[in-house]
This record gives sequence, C-alpha cells and structure tokens, in this order.
Amino acid sequence: MLKLRSEIDRGKANLGWLDSRHSFSFGHYHDPDHMGFRKLRVINEDKVVPGGGFAEHGHADMEIISYVLDGALAHQDSLGTGSTIRPGDVQRMSAGTGIRHSEFNASKDKPVHFLQIWLEPDQRGIDPSYEQKTFGDDRRGGLKLVASPTGRDGSLTLHQDVDLYASILEPGDMVSHSFASDRHGWIQVARGGIEIDGQTLQPGDGLAISERSEISITALIDAEFLLFDLA
Repeated sequence: MLKLRSEIDRGKANLGWLDSRHSFSFGHYHDPDHMGFRKLRVINEDKVVPGGGFAEHGHADMEIISYVLDGALAHQDSLGTGSTIRPGDVQRMSAGTGIRHSEFNASKDKPVHFLQIWLEPDQRGIDPSYEQKTFGDDRRGGLKLVASPTGRDGSLTLHQDVDLYASILEPGDMVSHSFASDRHGWIQVARGGIEIDGQTLQPGDGLAISERSEISITALIDAEFLLFDLA
C-alpha cells in the first residue's frame, strides 16, 4: 500500500522569520488524520530568515534529527554542545530526561532551509545526548544509511528501531529498497522529483509505505529525499 501525503495538504505556519510546513500535526496545526506514522512523529520543513531562529526551549523523551538543505544552522544546548549544521550534515539530539537548546540561522544574509524530524524513542528517561556526522557525496547515486539503532556502517545512533537513509539522485538514476516482514516505510522528498510505481512525488511530498516487500525509486530530475524504514 502506498499513500501520498501531498505537499499542498501539509500544515502551514508563517511567523515572518519562519516559514514552516508540517507533514504531521504540530503546534497550532492539528489534523487527527495526520498525527504521525508509526514512530515518526514530526517532519517539519523550515525556512528561517537571516539572523532568525528558535530561542532556547526544552524537549524531553524525543529523538530529534536536523537535516540541512541550504544555508547553515547554529545549534547550542544545555549539554554544552555548540555546532553549525550544513548541507551534508545530519544531527541527532536525544532529549531523554530533558534538554534545552536553541537553533538559529548562522548567516546574517542568507536563509537556512532544513528538515526537523522527531521520532518517539524506544524508552523514556534516557540520558540526553548529541551526535552529528557529515555524509556529503556518500548520498549520491544510492541509499546512504545516516541513522540506525546500532549506529552501523558509520551512521548516527537512534534510540528507536528506525533506519534512516538519505539519497541524492540524477535524472534516470534508480535505487531499490527491500522491507523485512512487518516493516513500513516513509519517503520524504526534499527537492526534485521521483517516481515510485507510477506515483510521482514532488518537493515536500511524503509517501507512506506498508505491506510492500520492495520498492524502486527513479529520479525524474535531480532529486534529494529521505527514506525511513520503520517497525
């Protein structure tokens, strides 16, 4: 089963300094039919103006992933972490028992465009932690594992049974992914266009995948997307 979550149907928030699209219910946007998918709770596509950002705020018991598409995102947290996240970087922050952080556009003259992803953890009350890695061109032409429960193959370590892949394809490139029994998938298109079994996906589109043992993904134009393999 393939079920499209179209970009045009996502929730929207525009605060002046922030232009955001919500694939699932978030903040003031509530849609009982789109509360998440499996353990995937939030996919927000955020664009932040130069100098703008999220002031210090708190989280608990959530796995939070940041994936930057353009620009640079400055991160500070109560663990003492200070970092800048750029295209090719993937950041994982486990909120656990509680963490405070801020995220700001690192540039004074260019916007930052990124995906903010939340996953429910496999257990509550763990110690907060932070991890960031660069994958860059490793994502080109295939499916690069960027996060997993065990941190295998150099991926980030998630506290949930989810494998997260990133891919950058050129027109005509095709990749396939097999799902084990009782596994599900979600594809989020960041840019470009792809086709899956005759279903065309554009930037911002999401696709829920269930009861499938394998899918094939073809790039119609230059494309970048994330694939979640979920229990």
